[in-house]
Amino acid sequence: MLPYIGSHSQGGAVPVSINDDSTLARAQGWRTLAALHARIEDALERALQRAHGLSVSEYGVLDTLSQEGGYCLRMNQLSRAVVLSQSATTRLVSRLERRGLLERYICDDDRRGIYTQVTAEGRTVLEQARPTYDDSLAKALREAQELPELSPLVDTLTGLPLQTSR
Repeated sequence: MLPYIGSHSQGGAVPVSINDDSTLARAQGWRTLAALHARIEDALERALQRAHGLSVSEYGVLDTLSQEGGYCLRMNQLSRAVVLSQSATTRLVSRLERRGLLERYICDDDRRGIYTQVTAEGRTVLEQARPTYDDSLAKALREAQELPELSPLVDTLTGLPLQTSR
């Protein structure tokens, strides 16, 4: 008998062969990646909140904008870059704007385009938070490296070439 995805009561249950090694490998790989991501994000969240009052997402927005030459992006570009929905990005930018870390403005050349840029205070907060982020990430990866189920993935991540351009 084959296991099913979904329940029989839903009417949409699909039989799955448990002998499909590639399906099992993908599922295991995804669980491993999700476990590593959760461990790292939790460590970063705790460290950034404790030391700087920033969430991982807030840090990500400041860091992403700092990678841009003029410290600014259109809202839709920022949303794609930080992998958040447009509405979540808008809420996040509004929160950072209220704190004086970001500001929005309308582009002179394209009145439809709303840009977001890091303020001087935002750059200062980011510069102060970056060592905390870097140290917490390194520590979380070292700790994950000690777990046999996560070690191969950490090896892969730490061996990736640095991408300097977007």
